[in-house]
Amino acid sequence: MKRLRTALLLTLPLLLVPACALTGANRSAATVQDFVYVTNQSNGTVTVINANTLEIEATVDLTQLGFDQNTKPHHVAVEPDGSFWYVTLITGGKVLKFNADNDLVGQAEFEVAGLLALDPSSNNLFVGRSMAAVNPPQRIGMIDRTSMEIEELDVFIPRPHAIAVSKDGRKVYAGSLAENRFTTVDLDSGDLTFTDVDDGGNLHHMFVDFAISPDGKTMITGGQMSGKLMFFDATASAELPMEKMIDVNDQPWHPVFSADGKYAYFANKTANSLTEVDMKTREVSRVVEGEGFNQPHGAAISPDGRYVFVSNNNLDNSRPSATNPNSFPGTVTVVDRASFEVVKVIEVGPYASGIATRQSN
Repeated sequence: MKRLRTALLLTLPLLLVPACALTGANRSAATVQDFVYVTNQSNGTVTVINANTLEIEATVDLTQLGFDQNTKPHHVAVEPDGSFWYVTLITGGKVLKFNADNDLVGQAEFEVAGLLALDPSSNNLFVGRSMAAVNPPQRIGMIDRTSMEIEELDVFIPRPHAIAVSKDGRKVYAGSLAENRFTTVDLDSGDLTFTDVDDGGNLHHMFVDFAISPDGKTMITGGQMSGKLMFFDATASAELPMEKMIDVNDQPWHPVFSADGKYAYFANKTANSLTEVDMKTREVSRVVEGEGFNQPHGAAISPDGRYVFVSNNNLDNSRPSATNPNSFPGTVTVVDRASFEVVKVIEVGPYASGIATRQSN
């Protein structure tokens, strides 16, 4: 089957925004520092955290850039060299591009934009649909990161949410929230291949997100409804065989690999935990849980490999602010990878969701 493409959308002009549109320390693009970007879905802001000092560096307020407070920033992707970062807006229907100084420099339109997958081997940035969308178009977006022109690619699965790109940039994978199925799009030929996933005993998995190992050989995903972690052979040319499926804590969300590929990490949303998986044995190796987690959402690893950062929604108001008992902000939990203990909880904006650092592999 050949992929069907929609026409290119209108290219939006680059928009340069003054630094006064953000609060916190301004920084030079030439400064060699690493940052963690966290979307705060309930107030239209993105928190920028210094990955070394674990302090908030800046808060990018999208309402000062002309966007509505209810624009719902959701997911983030960062260039490997940290020169640019991208954020999706669910109700705003856009993907925004910022430079290292947090100036808005480009944008593309995409209905109910959800997750992002950046391809370091090409100029492509892929975007799926938000989990909040009940019946979105069965297409994903492919964005040219320089021009921010976007092309929509048909994937023919309902509610395409989970998304990843192969290490060679030749294939993109889109997973359905509604079916135990995902689509592989061959970007060279345009061919589509569908993989139907073992239901593990009549279970609906509900794929949240995909992650590809640094060597490109394995793709993993968690099932929100099934509480399973699945391992697929990413070297397959067509359908991806599932090599193993294991039980993990409830609601495994966005997985991320360590730079050496030896471990994978993901938050368990309703279990209030962070899970580490040994990729050699393909079994759970460590779990940290408890007071430091409040509806954990996304995970990101610092480029130096020292920390795992976990965003927490805190929508159940279970963790009041340390300075105001009547306030219930989102948080970022910092876990030391060596000890696998929580070393800090950073308060950010309400409904902290997407989180990312620059790719180090």
